[in-house]
Amino acid sequence: MREGLKHPIFKIISDTAAKDGTQVFVTGGYVRDLLIGRLSKDIDIVVLGNGMQLAQKVAESIDASLPVSLFKNYGTAMFRYGTDDIEFVGARRESYSRDSRNPAVGKGTLEDDQKRRDFTVNALAISLNRETYGELIDPFDGLNDLRQKIIRTPLNPDVTFSDDPLRMMRAIRFAAQLGYRIESDTFAAIGRNRRRIDIISKERIADELHKIILSPQPSTGFLLLDESGLLEAVFPELAAMKGVEKKGKFAHKDNFLHSIQVLDNICPHTDKLWLRWAALVHDIGKPATRRFQPDAGWTFHGHEFVGSRMIPEVFRALKLPLNETMKYVQKLVLLHLRPIVLAEDVVTDSAVRRLLFEAGDDIDDLMTLCDADITSKNISKADRYRKNFELVRRKLQEIEEKDAIRNFQPPVSGTEIIETFGLSPGREIGTIKTAIKDAILDGVIPNEYQAARTFMLQKAAELGLKPV
Repeated sequence: MREGLKHPIFKIISDTAAKDGTQVFVTGGYVRDLLIGRLSKDIDIVVLGNGMQLAQKVAESIDASLPVSLFKNYGTAMFRYGTDDIEFVGARRESYSRDSRNPAVGKGTLEDDQKRRDFTVNALAISLNRETYGELIDPFDGLNDLRQKIIRTPLNPDVTFSDDPLRMMRAIRFAAQLGYRIESDTFAAIGRNRRRIDIISKERIADELHKIILSPQPSTGFLLLDESGLLEAVFPELAAMKGVEKKGKFAHKDNFLHSIQVLDNICPHTDKLWLRWAALVHDIGKPATRRFQPDAGWTFHGHEFVGSRMIPEVFRALKLPLNETMKYVQKLVLLHLRPIVLAEDVVTDSAVRRLLFEAGDDIDDLMTLCDADITSKNISKADRYRKNFELVRRKLQEIEEKDAIRNFQPPVSGTEIIETFGLSPGREIGTIKTAIKDAILDGVIPNEYQAARTFMLQKAAELGLKPV
């Protein structure tokens, strides 16, 4: 493995440790990624001794002014070297209590440290010691698991997952990120221990969900979450979308499978986390709106409105940010049917103006979502939708260039209405402003000041108002 240790930090660490006779190793995800040719910016260093002291000495040998972050409660230290984060920790053994994933920690050997790792592919270590520099230490056959693309715990998986239930989410996340298979005994243990996930903070669960959503094929992760029983525990609103109900000749599609397919569909076109989230939850309102009509079959009328109202509940439950991010996802969920409706009907300038006005700067993301939402197995139907979407896109561009509707404000302000008619703040002002906005969106008047002012005077006259 000596040839793999090209990063200059390893020689610096090795030389610094040799002066004190300290044993030191690089371990964890960096070694795994090095062996599979994957870029990693996080380098974990295990020290048989005081990790914080060695970190400070290494940093000083690089640059006396290099800042080192010390985390005394955890016995770790970290500094930035170029674009990489180098973290040092003393080798340790761990023991867990039933009600916490935070272990009691004591000094340990390298073997103890490798035993506490979550998976065999993360328990690999490479020596940075002069006598054995570059030697791979692999007590759990992790190298073979890497070759076979297998996720497996180094010790009894029931103990591993009960001790730290977040590892169940991590197993599924690694499977999604790397395209690996979870070994059968390990996966069965996730099912047996799934309720242990309840002791994990929502923030940590959400972080793993983010990483699954950002993986190359997120459906892999969500199918494993479902099969293991974790999905219902961590994301019940998504689990509620599972299943197909039939009545006579009528059946609806499985909305869970549809949603994760839409998520997969959108991934080649965007790495935006929250756009991917919107793809996952765009139909979240369907279970609450499912109805059966004898003549028409299953319907989900208004699911976009119900789904949009559910987003704050979902975000609160998962401790996701309750800010503009949430409003962005809400907007996309609310509007996700609008381009589809346009594509099914005659594309009028008025309808396109209203869509531009309501979507604003998020119109391109909305169209990307709607493209991904085409999952019909009927090839001719899917082709027709895509062709119609191209027509909608051309109309959007034409209207935007001509009318500048995106994020527009009516050319006549509320202040001007008040001053023109000597009004106090009240309902008439809102009525006139709304009428001007609708007239512009409907193409009755152009989005120009003089046309808007003339229309304002006409509308005010209808309300019995005169300029002062």
